[in-house]
Amino acid sequence: MKAVFFGTPDFAVPTLNALNEICDVTLVVTREDKKKGRGKKLLPTPVKIRAEALGIEVFQPHSCNTEEALEKLRAQEADLFVVVAYGQILSEDVLALPKKHIVNVHSSLLPKYRGAAPMQWAILNGDEETGVSLMKVEAGLDSGAVYDVKRTPIGDKNFGAIHDELADFGADLIREFVTDLEKGTVTFTEQDHDAATYAAKIDDELLALHADELTAKEFVRKIRAFSPEPGAHFLFRDERLKVYDGEVSDEKVPTGHYKATKKKLWIGTKDGAVLLKEIQRPGKKRMAIGSYLAGAHLDEKGEI
Repeated sequence: MKAVFFGTPDFAVPTLNALNEICDVTLVVTREDKKKGRGKKLLPTPVKIRAEALGIEVFQPHSCNTEEALEKLRAQEADLFVVVAYGQILSEDVLALPKKHIVNVHSSLLPKYRGAAPMQWAILNGDEETGVSLMKVEAGLDSGAVYDVKRTPIGDKNFGAIHDELADFGADLIREFVTDLEKGTVTFTEQDHDAATYAAKIDDELLALHADELTAKEFVRKIRAFSPEPGAHFLFRDERLKVYDGEVSDEKVPTGHYKATKKKLWIGTKDGAVLLKEIQRPGKKRMAIGSYLAGAHLDEKGEI
C-alpha cells in the first residue's frame, strides 16, 4: 500500500517509523526548516531528520494547498495519507487525493480536547486518563469519525512522559489500522459533537504560576503540564524561575510565602504548600532544588 506521511515534531516520528514498516511511504511532507538559537541556524524538523535517515523523499512546501503542492501530492497516487501533528490545515482538495483514506493521529480521547495542546490540557484539568485517537481527516477541526482509541492513566506523569507514551500509541494504532484496511474490516464511529471541548494554544500567561490564585494541586498540575518544556514559571525574589518538578506537601506555609531549609523549599498556595524539587534560573541549567538553595542564601521564611 502506498502512503504519504504528514508530520513535523518528535511526536510524529514513531508513527512514521511504523508506517514505513508496513507501507511503501513514497513521500514525507513536513514544515519548513526554522531558524533557532542565538545563531539563528536553520534546523530541520524531527520528522525530516528521520525521513532522510529512512531514505524517504522529503517535501517542505510553505503551504500544502497550493497548486504546485497538489501536483506533487497527486503524483504519488497514494492509497493512504497519514497526518500526525503536521501543523497546517489541509484543504478539501488535499483531502480528496488519497485513493482510500486520510487519517490523523490526535493526542486526546476525542471529542475531548480538539485543537492545539490536548496533552497539556488533560494534565492541567486533572483528568484521570488521556490517550490517542485515530480519526478521519475532514474539513472540521479534529471532528472526523474515529477508528479507535488507546487510553492511559495520567496519575503523576508529566507532559514529557505522556508525550512519549502517546507517541508510541499512535504507532500502534496505525499498524492496527493498516492491517484492518488490508483486510477490508475498517470501521469508523462518528464523534459526539455536542460533547466536544477544545484545547487552546499555550501562551506565556498560562505558563505563569500564581501561588495566590492556585490550589496546591493546581500548582503541581501546571508544573507537570509544562515539564520538561517549555516550563511553568513564577517570580521568586525578583527572579523568574522555571519549575520542572514539585509535589503537594503537608507543610504549613502561608499563601504567597515560602519556607526554606538547606535542601528544601516550599511555596504557600491558596490552600496548602508545594514542595519544589527542580528549577531553572534565567540563563542557567536546570538544577535540583538543593543546588539552588546552596547558593541562594534564603531566610528560613519570607514572602515570595
